[in-house]
Amino acid sequence: MGLKVKLLKSVSGSDLRQRGTVTGLGLKKFGDVRLLKDTPEIRGMIFKVQHLVSHEVVKEEPKKTRRTKPRAVRMRDAARAKAAPATK
Repeated sequence: MGLKVKLLKSVSGSDLRQRGTVTGLGLKKFGDVRLLKDTPEIRGMIFKVQHLVSHEVVKEEPKKTRRTKPRAVRMRDAARAKAAPATK
């Protein structure tokens, strides 16, 4: 089971904590939709900003996202790997 959450109103003019909660839900712009795992923590976040978002329970499970390194770290590692064989 998952929750489909949609940002219905803009966060401009909202409290800083509410903006952080919306960001924590993974919503960035007006109209964004995310499929999230149905946990008490997520439900609490939705309750906190219920005037800004809508949600519905869906049967599909959210996909696991693969964590990636930041771009700067990937570029640094690639440069080091390229330079390493030349020095040996």
